[in-house]
Amino acid sequence: MNNNKENRNPWQFVPTQYFAEGIPWVIVNQLSTALYKSLEVSNLFIGFTSFLYLPWSIKLFWGPFVDSIATKRKWVLWMQISMAICFGILALTLNLSGFIIISLIIFTAIAFLSATHDIATDGFYLHALEKKEQAFFTGIRSTFYRVAMIFSGGVLLAVVGWLAGENNANIKLGWSTAFIIAGVVFLLLYLYHTYILPYPQTDLPVKDKTDSVPYKLIFKEYFTQNKIAVILAYILLYRFGEALLLKMAQPFFLDKPEAGGLGLGLSEVGIYYGTVGIVSLLAGGIIGGWLVKKYGLKKLVWFLALSMNIPTVLFVYMAAAKPLYMMSIDFSWLFGAGTILKFHPIIQICIIVEQLGYGLGFTAYMVYLLYISKGKFKTSHYAISTGIMAFGMMLPGFISGAIQEQVGYLWFFSISVLMTIPGMLTLIFLPLDFNND
Repeated sequence: MNNNKENRNPWQFVPTQYFAEGIPWVIVNQLSTALYKSLEVSNLFIGFTSFLYLPWSIKLFWGPFVDSIATKRKWVLWMQISMAICFGILALTLNLSGFIIISLIIFTAIAFLSATHDIATDGFYLHALEKKEQAFFTGIRSTFYRVAMIFSGGVLLAVVGWLAGENNANIKLGWSTAFIIAGVVFLLLYLYHTYILPYPQTDLPVKDKTDSVPYKLIFKEYFTQNKIAVILAYILLYRFGEALLLKMAQPFFLDKPEAGGLGLGLSEVGIYYGTVGIVSLLAGGIIGGWLVKKYGLKKLVWFLALSMNIPTVLFVYMAAAKPLYMMSIDFSWLFGAGTILKFHPIIQICIIVEQLGYGLGFTAYMVYLLYISKGKFKTSHYAISTGIMAFGMMLPGFISGAIQEQVGYLWFFSISVLMTIPGMLTLIFLPLDFNND
């Protein structure tokens, strides 16, 4: 094994690894919502699909297994080729009569593969980069995760809307094409990473003296941290209000005004929320990473939390006011006659502000999870933290559809705003002094 393979430039693999990490999460947890809504499935059912968060919630239980069996590099590659196959199967089964059930099974499989891929990717990051590089690339990896969100929730959704045509006449063709594209992208990522991923000297299976997986020791070290009860409350509650809102955001945009929604098309949602919105989320993440690096998390934790939670009020405004004013910009002078861009400026501005704030607050959250991942079991500890985080997303998402159908979008988003308060209260007691090894 030569030194070059052990120490490749992180710019060669960190961006593509976190692009790969973001795609399946968005497709399973967000794009599936648009899929089912376009197939006229109820919000109650869509809310219940939050069980798809479960693999990310319980991955902490097989994090030690991933840590102990094979290298993180091998796990990354195994998961990527497996997900490429799953996306291909999803595309081929879309026209079958039992597709709703089949899709849930395949999405569940992708969720387990993706959760395992996350464990391996985050562990590989901790082994392949030095401490200073880890801090620097925190913003970069978040950036490319957001790029994956633009690709999955924006570009793919816009492609679906474009191919579906008027009144979604060819909606199944659009979705089949989107899943084929996702499969091809993962195949290319697998081939690229097979060649480019380095072989860190410390990326070895971690086992105890009996050559078994040290589950007991791993969990003991994590759950005996100082103020662990407060840390767990923070992880579970910090995003509760946002998690409640997130599952119903796309149904709100797609539902007709008479049903309380905004009546947007798939392509519009792909552009407003999945592209421009994610660019704002990306900007928030970059700014948040820079601020944390410059001033430290301790000084900014309240500012970043408020930045994430206050803008959720804008969904209450949109549900109440239905700001469907349309603006047209004529680009005929640049692209030729008839080139007119039409969009809803107020809706877009609300999405931009809300997503920018979310990006700021989420950066602080993820940096904190990195800070509490310590020692030789840091891969497993990070997996435990992100697993608990996913559980905190799953529970509010699971009940979101039932609540929305009972109270309507306006009161639902009002409840979401109120549910941001418990998470912020945990900041009063959260330990923010770190001695990282």
